[in-house]
Amino acid sequence: MRHAGSADLPLHNGHVPKWLAERMAKLGGAITEAILIEFGKKAFIQRMSDPAWFQSLGCVLGMDWHSSGITTSVMGALKTAINPRARELGIYVCGGRGKHSRKTPEELLRVGDRTGLDAASLVRSSRLVAKVDNTAIQDGFQIYLHSFIVSDHGDWSVVQQGMNGPSGYARRYHWSSLDLTSYVEDPHKFIYGRNQGQILNLTAEQASCARQSILEMSKEHPAKMIEEIRKIKLPAHHDVRQKDVDLKRLGSVLAISSELPSDQFEDLLLIQGLGPRTLQSLALVSEVIYGTESRFQDPARFSFAHGGKDGHPFPVPTKVYDESITVLRQAVDKAKIGHRDKLKALNALTTASQRMEKDFSPTGDLDDLIEKERRDSWKYGGRTVNGFAKKPMLVQGSLF
Repeated sequence: MRHAGSADLPLHNGHVPKWLAERMAKLGGAITEAILIEFGKKAFIQRMSDPAWFQSLGCVLGMDWHSSGITTSVMGALKTAINPRARELGIYVCGGRGKHSRKTPEELLRVGDRTGLDAASLVRSSRLVAKVDNTAIQDGFQIYLHSFIVSDHGDWSVVQQGMNGPSGYARRYHWSSLDLTSYVEDPHKFIYGRNQGQILNLTAEQASCARQSILEMSKEHPAKMIEEIRKIKLPAHHDVRQKDVDLKRLGSVLAISSELPSDQFEDLLLIQGLGPRTLQSLALVSEVIYGTESRFQDPARFSFAHGGKDGHPFPVPTKVYDESITVLRQAVDKAKIGHRDKLKALNALTTASQRMEKDFSPTGDLDDLIEKERRDSWKYGGRTVNGFAKKPMLVQGSLF
């Protein structure tokens, strides 16, 4: 098995308002369908096991780019979008947060009844994954969210999250059933996390003797603490800062909507009439669908598609969000009946931005871009948990 990694996230209070939750489900569902059409179920399962891709998806859906709430909200949105059409899509989302996580076994049993999959084996996998990250690895995080995503072919991934109250962080873990070899012998490809000092990791290769000793003498504890979690964590600051974003990549996306002549990529003529701001968002949505693994190293960049519910980096542009949903929904629906032109156009956005990136030199400051987005937010139906963005007032020739 490949354990695709984990990510540390600052604990945030608050909730996802209904107006955003509904949009997250619609766009998340459309993105899922696009991936299934273009790459298949196995590819979707694999992406769910990538913590950086998952974080980028959450940002495109309008969640605060680095908060622990991304996990609960994204999984809730996907479950809402996918499960009513699970038979058609061939993907099922089980479990969730708190009491919902405890329902995972019975939900997997129902999946087994519908698909003919070995439900007992799936339930065993679900329980083992939780046990490994909660018990075999003792890193100070208590699991409270467990989501099990499974295809009707039997491939699965797990997204689960643990909480460490004293540190103010949650930690998200991702698992994939692909290349399954062992639950207890080096199941982790890598672990991302904040350094908590020495931890107990009984899944490391160096712990094989300790595991054997535990089997032989269950009352004894291994004398050695094994390998610290490698230190890669998301920062505690809520706002999006220049150091969090690859400006060369972001700049090439923005240039698509403002600088690239339309005759340079005819494939976009089908969606060209949507305007530059929506093209900016669709370019980032497109990359979530078509981008390769290396493109998700700076998830904060994807928050420039649809902002964040708390206003970071800017309020959610609801009009743009709705246009993004409409374009992607239409593209997916047409692709189902053999007309793939619009999906090809979306793919062209990713190709074009990557092509421009080679010779692109970013100018200006990220703070200036964020300020412009906030200043223009009222034009696009900008909205946060505190209400709609207001038009700036003109006083003595200056906007403020």
